[in-house]
Amino acid sequence: MINIKENERLNILNHSCAHLLAQAVKHLYPEAKFWVGPVVEDGFYYDIDLGDKVIKEEDLEPIEKEMKRLAKDGKRIVRHEISKEEALDMFKDDPYKLDLIERMDPNETVISCYTQGDFTDLCRGPHVETVKELKHFKLLKISGAYWKGDAKNKMLQRIYGVCFETAEELDAHLQELEEAKMRDHRKIGKELELFMSDDLVGRGLPMFLPKGYIVWQQLEDYIKAKERKLGYLHVMTPCVGTVDLYKTSGHWDHYKENMFPAMEIDGEAFVLRPMNCPHHMMIYANKLHSYKELPIRIGEVAHDFRYEASGAVKGIERARHFCQNDAHIFVTPEQIKDEFKNVVDLIFDVYKDFNITDYRCVLSLRDPADKEKYHPDDAMWDKAENELRAVLNELGIEYTEEIGEAAFYGPKLDVNVKPAVGNEYTLSTCQLDFCLPAKFDLKYVDADGEKKTPVVLHRAILGSLDRFMAYIIEETKGNLPLWLAPVQVEIIPVNNAYHLDYAKEVEQLLEQNNIRVHLDDREEKLSYRMREAQTKKIPITLILGDKEKDANSISYRTFGNSETISLSQDAFVSYVLEQIKSYK
Repeated sequence: MINIKENERLNILNHSCAHLLAQAVKHLYPEAKFWVGPVVEDGFYYDIDLGDKVIKEEDLEPIEKEMKRLAKDGKRIVRHEISKEEALDMFKDDPYKLDLIERMDPNETVISCYTQGDFTDLCRGPHVETVKELKHFKLLKISGAYWKGDAKNKMLQRIYGVCFETAEELDAHLQELEEAKMRDHRKIGKELELFMSDDLVGRGLPMFLPKGYIVWQQLEDYIKAKERKLGYLHVMTPCVGTVDLYKTSGHWDHYKENMFPAMEIDGEAFVLRPMNCPHHMMIYANKLHSYKELPIRIGEVAHDFRYEASGAVKGIERARHFCQNDAHIFVTPEQIKDEFKNVVDLIFDVYKDFNITDYRCVLSLRDPADKEKYHPDDAMWDKAENELRAVLNELGIEYTEEIGEAAFYGPKLDVNVKPAVGNEYTLSTCQLDFCLPAKFDLKYVDADGEKKTPVVLHRAILGSLDRFMAYIIEETKGNLPLWLAPVQVEIIPVNNAYHLDYAKEVEQLLEQNNIRVHLDDREEKLSYRMREAQTKKIPITLILGDKEKDANSISYRTFGNSETISLSQDAFVSYVLEQIKSYK
């Protein structure tokens, strides 16, 4: 899907269309006041204060109609440059524009605004020449948005839209949006009964239903099995820690705004943990280690909590509670390259299993000018960044560098994926850390008997299991591979009176072979039950009637196929078990 914000022509079209939207809303709702109307990756929006009036989905059509009338009228869009005093007078009755003007750079002596017919708005521009160029647009949705993004402020109404040069481009974009909507993991998760959320429990606190938890457990078992083969030692640590723990690590100073508020109990302050590294540092510190023990790989699928803004919460992709596939590898400086390579190999081995091919590698570095965000040790940063860059180059990994994206304690390799729905995000990461081991005074005894400080690799392969699950749901449209599907085989007896006993016999056989099976013995038509099995995206459906009962055989169809295949019971079980092993 095209990034409208990064396309110069589409950026100008969409920004101009935001003004056209505001003009149309002003005609239909004269009391309307406007905050900001920026261009975003998939179009534009405008935040509007309508007082007590509420715009609903059905109100978008009349607004579009008025926008089309205005566009057809063809008024020129004219830029004006005025002084700050003139701007304050022009918008004296609009508190939102006054706030924008007052917060402008004091050195900015000239303020620009744009007029089209009877509507004038503050704007730096640029815009198209006339509103006649704004023919091919669509208003997409409405949501609430707090003024300035602050929950303490008034809730405004945000109208989203998109504009293109041609009708064909608009139609293609709308088709892509429809496809994305069909892939949305929140929609599929509800239809397949995988997870749910409820405001009474709390926004951003999803709950996994029985079928969804099966998928979650399969992912956990999958990654832990791979890690065990590579020498990882799994631990379990608490979901809370003292404020002092996070002061020691530095998270309290650098990450406090993303953490839930502290809880005061018995004279101590505790917080829900946002990450697991401090706990794992303490596990390493539990005893003195020899260099012969390193590398030590401590892994955990750990429950974490971060205070995401309510507007950023998105199903299980971005939540306030999630479970990280986390690990910390304690190494000597000489072991950095080999262990980093092992992590990268594991990432790409997992991606191969899941057929993940659309990704890019990013070397995330600090911004040297940002003295607040990053641990203040230039020598440490130079050493860490040069080490990581050298390893990536030696391994021949293609990557781009991004300033200001490092963790506060060290640089990292991020592997970013482009999901079927929404914007790119980081799925896997490996971070190089010289900082936290020193903060926690971690040591190992070197070959010469000297105590040395280890280096730590922070790594997450699946990222969070929740986000990874959302990614896979959207990539597959909920048609999960056989090994991952919550129900692997659906059994449908043609007629319960004659075939149910045989169906139960087959069910027992499959269960004995640890195949996840469901028997649909409802008194419904065969066609209805078969159609519902397809709707639930169950990988294999068995249809058992007279022929199968008499021959002790099994007839089955795979999801999306109308061909029926018959096998003996033993051959079918072997087929299913072989398919489960394949991770395809």
